[in-house]
Amino acid sequence: MPEPHLRAADADRVAVATVLGQHMSAGRLTVDEYDERLARAYGARTYGELEEITADLPSTGLSPRPEPVRAHSSVLAHRWDADPHSWRSWVTTSLIVLVIWAATSLATWEFLYFWPVWVIGPWGAVLLAQTLPRRGCEPGDGRR
Repeated sequence: MPEPHLRAADADRVAVATVLGQHMSAGRLTVDEYDERLARAYGARTYGELEEITADLPSTGLSPRPEPVRAHSSVLAHRWDADPHSWRSWVTTSLIVLVIWAATSLATWEFLYFWPVWVIGPWGAVLLAQTLPRRGCEPGDGRR
């Protein structure tokens, strides 16, 4: 942990709260002790105050101060890529709107305007556009 006199950030307080939760789950802290220490953690201003809260507890494997998150470029590049769940949602929604259209058409005994195309088409085009460029560009493929 950094020097005790330095001011702590919200992320530091959350990390200590997480550690306290693990100790309560393990049975090292009662609910009352957890609540009291949690209130102290969120009220702490310095690293020294945060360190006092967990000083009598063993290490849980989590560092009280989280490391900064470094996003890998491939993670950022594929963040908006379609996943199988998106396709599953598209198929489910497509079936629902098709059934509604078919039921209303049967109820009137005539083919109504095929409005489901405005739900199915654009959404499917976006999913297809997101999925096609990534095919064949798997990690280790050598292509970019």
